[in-house]
Formats: sequence, C-alpha cells, structure tokens
Amino acid sequence: MAEPQAIYLHDYQPPAYRLERTELTFDLNEKATRVRARLHLQRHPEAEAQAPLVLWGCELGLERIAIDGQPLLESEYRIEGETLTVERVPERFLLDTEVVIEPAANTALEGLYVSGPIFCTQCEPEGFRRITWYPDRPDVLAPFTTTVIGDRDREPVLLSNGNPVERGELPGNRHFVSWQDPHPKPAYLFALVAGKLDCVRDSFTTASGREVALELWVEEENLHKTEWAMASLKRAMRWDEQSYGREYDLDLFMIVAVNDFNMGAMENKGLNIFNSAAVLANPQTTTDAAFQRIEGIVAHEYFHNWSGNRVTCRDWFQLALKEGFTVFRDQTFSADTNSAPVKRIEDVALLRTLQFAEDAGPTAHPVRPDHFIEISNFYTLTIYEKGAEIVRMLRNLIGAETFRRGSDRYFERFDGQAVRVEDFVDVMAEVSGLDLGLFMRWYSQAGTPQLDCRGEYDEAGQRFTLTVRQHTPPTPGQPDKLPLHIPLRMGLLGDDGTPLTLSVDGETPGTDTVLHLTEAEQQWTFEGIERAPVPSLLRGFSAPVRLDYPWSRDELAHLMRFDEDGFNRWDATQRLALTAIEEMMTAHAAGETMHLDARLIDAFRYLLNQPADDRAVLAEMLRLPSEAWIAEQQSQVDVDAIHAARRAAIEQLADSLYADFERVYHANQSTAGYAPTPEQIAARSLKNIALSYLTASGEPETLAMAKAQFEADDNMTDVRAALTLLAHSDRADLGDPAIRAFGERWSHDALVMDQWFATQVTRPQPDALERVRFLMQHPAFSIKNPNRVRALIGTFTRDNRVNFHRRDGAGYRLLADVVIELNRLNPEIAARMIAPLTRFRRFDEARAALMRGELERIRAEKLSRNLHEVVEKALAET
Repeated sequence: MAEPQAIYLHDYQPPAYRLERTELTFDLNEKATRVRARLHLQRHPEAEAQAPLVLWGCELGLERIAIDGQPLLESEYRIEGETLTVERVPERFLLDTEVVIEPAANTALEGLYVSGPIFCTQCEPEGFRRITWYPDRPDVLAPFTTTVIGDRDREPVLLSNGNPVERGELPGNRHFVSWQDPHPKPAYLFALVAGKLDCVRDSFTTASGREVALELWVEEENLHKTEWAMASLKRAMRWDEQSYGREYDLDLFMIVAVNDFNMGAMENKGLNIFNSAAVLANPQTTTDAAFQRIEGIVAHEYFHNWSGNRVTCRDWFQLALKEGFTVFRDQTFSADTNSAPVKRIEDVALLRTLQFAEDAGPTAHPVRPDHFIEISNFYTLTIYEKGAEIVRMLRNLIGAETFRRGSDRYFERFDGQAVRVEDFVDVMAEVSGLDLGLFMRWYSQAGTPQLDCRGEYDEAGQRFTLTVRQHTPPTPGQPDKLPLHIPLRMGLLGDDGTPLTLSVDGETPGTDTVLHLTEAEQQWTFEGIERAPVPSLLRGFSAPVRLDYPWSRDELAHLMRFDEDGFNRWDATQRLALTAIEEMMTAHAAGETMHLDARLIDAFRYLLNQPADDRAVLAEMLRLPSEAWIAEQQSQVDVDAIHAARRAAIEQLADSLYADFERVYHANQSTAGYAPTPEQIAARSLKNIALSYLTASGEPETLAMAKAQFEADDNMTDVRAALTLLAHSDRADLGDPAIRAFGERWSHDALVMDQWFATQVTRPQPDALERVRFLMQHPAFSIKNPNRVRALIGTFTRDNRVNFHRRDGAGYRLLADVVIELNRLNPEIAARMIAPLTRFRRFDEARAALMRGELERIRAEKLSRNLHEVVEKALAET
C-alpha cells in the first residue's frame, strides 16, 4: 500500500465547479443498491477554462457516466484510487452517473449501510463517497432532490432530507417517495433511512406562528422510549428562539433512531439520525445521567440547523467552527435547563481529564489543525470540548449581550455559505470593538496553557498583588508557543468569607472581574484590602488552562466553604482531596500505612452537615477526584498507588463519617413517582453517593441496603447504582445473583445490556480482564456494533485502569487484538479505541515497553488510513 498522504490547510483551493442542483435516485437492495446521480454543474468564475472535473468515491463501481446525455468513452475519464477525473467538460453541464453498492457488506458504517432491517446513512465527514461519485467537500453546496425506491413490505418507510413532494407505486410490489430540500447543503448533510419503522408525531409552533411537524421514527418495540426525546426537542427549539433568535426553517423535522452508529447522532438537514443510545429513554431502562445526556444531544443536533447547516464549514480544517460553537450552545441550554454549576463541573471534569490528556499526548493538535491524513481522526475532544471553551472565552471577553449581537450578525451575514473560523471571530471583534487578533492563536496552537499564579499581600499598603505567568508546553510539531489572550475571572475572599470589593487600575468592577492576560507575565494590584485575602481564581473555569497557585489546605477549605462561585467551591474540594491522596500515594510507594489528612475529613463533615441548598453541587463535591484525573497530575503514572490511595481515602472517609452518610442517605429517599427533574436528580445523586461511602465502610448492613435498593426496582438510576456496589463488592453471594438477575431481566434490551457489560468490567477485582474476555463471547456482544464495543472494551480500558494496566501486559494485548480486528471492520472505531496505548511514555519503563510492543504489533498489519495516522504519531520519536 502507498503511504497515506497528508492534506494541508495551506493548499486549499476553491472548487473548480459549483453545483446548481443534485438529483439522486436510490433503488434499494441490501446486496445491490443502484444509485443514479444527476449533477447540474457550472464552472466557478475564477477557475481555469480547461479545469478538469474531479469527483471522489470509495469502493464504487461505475456502470454509467454521461455528460448532457452523451455517454463518455473510457478514454474520456479516468479513475485513480478514490478520484474520478474528466479532463474536458463544458462550462455548464449535466453529469449523469450510475453505480451499484452493497450496503449489507458495509461494516464501516459510513455511507449507505444496513442496521438490522433498516437502511441508513452516515455521510459526515466523507461517507458520501461510499454512495456515489461526487464533489464531496463542505464548500460545494446544492439543493437536493432525492427519490428513494424500496420494497413495499421490507421498506414501507422511505425518508430523506427536506419535505416529501411525491410518492407512488411501482411494479413488483415496489414504491417510491421523492424528497426535496430547498436549502443548499454539502453532501455530508445528506441522509436516507428506509425500513420498518413506527412514528411518534407532535408539532411545534414557532415564534412567528408557523406550525412545524415533528416526527420521531423508531422500531415498534421502542415506541415507549420516545417521550423524553420529543419533549427535549421542543424545549431546544423554544430555547434557540429565545436565546439566539433562530427559528426552524422547514415544515418538517424528523429524528430516526438506529442501533448501529459510529457517532452519537448526526445533524443531517431535516432528518437527524441518532444512535439509539442517544435518543431512547424511559425510567425503567435509563439513568438520570443518560436522560440528561439525551436531552443535550437532541439539543446539540437541533442547534446545528443554524450553526453548521445554514452556515457550514469551508473545509474540514474549520470543523470546530460548527462543533465548538454548537457544543457551547448545547452546554448553555443544559445549564439553563438543569443545574448550571453541576453542568459546568461535568463539562470541566471531562475536559481536564480527557482533553488535557489529548493535548499532552502524541496526537495533540490545534483546534484548527494545519494538516491531517484522515479527517475522521479529528472528531476529538480538542475540536468539540476545547472548541466550545474557546467560544465561551469569547463570550467572557466581550460580554453576553455583545456575543448575542455578534451571533445574530454571523448568522445573517453568512447564511447559506461555507465559512472559516476567522469569519466567526471577526464578527465578534466587529460588534465588540475588541482586537481579537491575539485571541486567534487559540485556534492554531496545540497544548494546554499553564498559568503559574502568585499572590503577595502588602499589609502596610493594604494592597494585594497578583502575578500571573503563562506558558504552553511543546507539542508534536510545535516546540515553541506564543502568549495567548486568556480571560482570567477572579475575586478575593476576606478571612470571614466575605467577597471583597475589587479596586484595580483605577476601576472598581465589584466583587468579581475578568482579567485579560495577554503577555507571558502580567501583574495586577488590588487596593484597599485590609487583611490578607484568599484569591478565588479562574471562576467558572473561564479558560481551558491548568492553574497553579500555592493555596494552603486551610485556604482551600476556606474557598470550599465560602466562595460564591459554585465551580470554584467544587474545584477547591478536588484540590484539597488531591493533596491528601497524593500524600497517601507517597506512603503506599514507601510501604507505609496510608493515613488520610484529618482536614479533608473535617471538610467533608462540614459539607454533610450544612443545609442542602444545592444538593446537586453537594453530591459533586463529595466525589473524590477520579483515578484518571489524579493520573493527569503525575509526571509518571503510578497506577497501583493511585488506585490504592484513592480506595483507602474512600474507606477512611466512610469510617469517620458513617453516621453522616447514613443520615444523608435516608434524608434523600423519596416515595414520589420518578421524574428526571433537576430536584429529583439531585436527591438521587446525593443519596447514591452516600450509599457508595456506606458500602465502602465494610459494615454488613450497608450491602443489605444496596440489595434492598436493587430489588425495589424503582428506577434505573437507583438500580444501576445498587448493582454496581453489589457487583464491585467482595461478596460474591450478593453480587453474582444481582448480576445474573439483571442480565436475565434485560437480555432483550441491547442498550440496558450495555450497562450490564460496563458494570461488570469496571469491577476492581483481579479477575476483571478474564471477565472481559468471557463477556466478549456473550450472545449480546458483537464487535461489529460500536455501542457494544464502547460499553465492554472502551469502558474497561478507560475506567478500570488498575486492571487494564496489569503488569503482565494482558490488558494491552487484549486491546491490541480488538483494534486489529476492528481495523478490518470499522477503521473509525479502531482509531478511537487505540488511544489508551498511545500514551505509553507516561508510564513506568516496563509498562511502556509492553504498550509500545503492542503498538508495533498493530503497525505490522495492513492498516487503514485512520489507524495508520494514529499509530505513526504514537510511535514517532519526540
């Protein structure tokens, strides 16, 4: 195989030909679907007169090709790899092609494939190339007319983008439906679904009074799981009107749930296709966290209608333009709908644990990459989550009202166009009058900036001086970094917890301000500070940075108690817990007894005995830092010490505060009927975190409490929490029957079985890896289904670190075997699954050698572009 070639941003050229209209006809058959494409093309005014026509395709046959009705001779075109080139074409013409594809054999789940009995598509980023020859790039937009032909019995439902304009019967028990999408769109937004589906219908009245039909298509057995998604969609539609002034623009909006899907969902214009795990919900099968996740994903895909569809990307290097902005929009929606502090905590925990790790690893890349080999490898947390943080920083810098004006102008100016990151940022600079030239570095520099902050109090002058230094560590291909424009939101607390009025640079902004850090080092002096304050820094996590400040443990406890910023109260608790756990890790490494700092116990006692004004935030504050986040703080990861110290900390907290946890558990019990409301979710979260500490105490009655909660079978949140505690305990006489009962009850429901898989493979017992191998043979598991792979293999490698990183390397061998098999079936999933092996340099010499050996074994295979790019980056010498 030829070495895959990189594509570079600086090589971008506008398309030589524009599409005026696209007409597609699909004659469906699992083994031989016939696709006819009629493309109405016109040469771009700036293109050369003799510019050839270049189309892309992947694994396509070509049965017919004609221009203006005249078939082309074989000498008049050429196919080389994934391109079809016609050297001489008129200035304006109709290109007519016909291909035959085999959806049933498409295990990559890109283009047109089958999921059980259903035909469906996934075209972002380049899946359309598996459907027909096409100028498949985001800056080629056209209105689509699509006719879908299928068997009346096997495919009674035939869906595509836009509005249905014609339907009819055909010979041989076949029928057709024609769809018309009036809004120009790139091929990646094309969608088709066909099969036996049932529909739940509703409607939405827009702010201007238009009636929009809403349809949610599922297989019949899932009709009882649609209510939440439909309600979430309507909430998102109303919120987008109120918060961004954006109305939906078609008469029909459809969602379809499919079981085999590489992503969570896809925003295809008017026909969103969802992974069933991201849309189906009811209390018996779905946890609180999944309810909230579904609400956020439904909102995210709907919000794309404007931030991604109506205004799309010029090229794939601009992917964060649509994804970062839309993630920010869905985060804000979820914060407005549920607990805003908890939503911020959850988003930052994900960012600091996984995206920061990505930024520090061999696959680190800027939010706008300058090159790639396989674009699907760049659907990363850097693009999505860090991209959203950049948008949030923009709003922090220019203010919420100005940001809204900028968003309005952006949508109005670029409606129907494919644009760049600069177009978005320039509009925000235009409406705010702020120079954002320096801010653009956030898009071009990889890595996580480090802020080293120091405070100095001058008692005689009653002033406090804050000094901040910024630097960004080297990343592959970027050894030297320039200063960034960083908004640092902060306040000062008095010794009694009172927020202090800030007077800086002759201004008095109140008790909270945003400092603009634009240089490698800056200083700010706050006047009129009568006593030494405790600084509250990076409030609301105002920038995606690592922050270092020499807070004492007493100061962290002070912030935890008194800070008016909910996120910073949580962060202070995490930092306090981290320092205590790190002390215990040192003791473990030295073979000494691990003792938990009494100040952390006292801090938790304080939390447990305060009035529960916000139980959702309290539950988050009571969670110790995860093993993954603790590992991110270590220069070399000591897996065993982290696991042992964290476990010992939980047990000692449980022993010291047993009565407090017991009281909280009982106080948050409820006999009310289940509802995924913020209030109920907060109570269940607090109750179940208390139960987890109680069972860690080892007291026999606590597992009886978990068993009773499991058997009560009131809702999946409580059942799953109790099952986890039973399954993870050393009481096989309680855990094994619960696992067996859960599996037998839900064997018919694949999504619930995913929870069953995940619960078992996160057990801390040494037999976890053997259980993974055993479960891979279970009838409910299929390596061809991404959800099953993520639930079983992904959960084990990500969340059971002590067993995945076994010293004998068996966990690494297992993952490598899975990746090699996936490389042949679904390269996109293979490239995502390999990530835990790519950071081998963070581990001790023995583990690093084993991980590298597995990467070398994978490298020896015939690799897809997806996997080749990741493996080569991981093994490259730095």
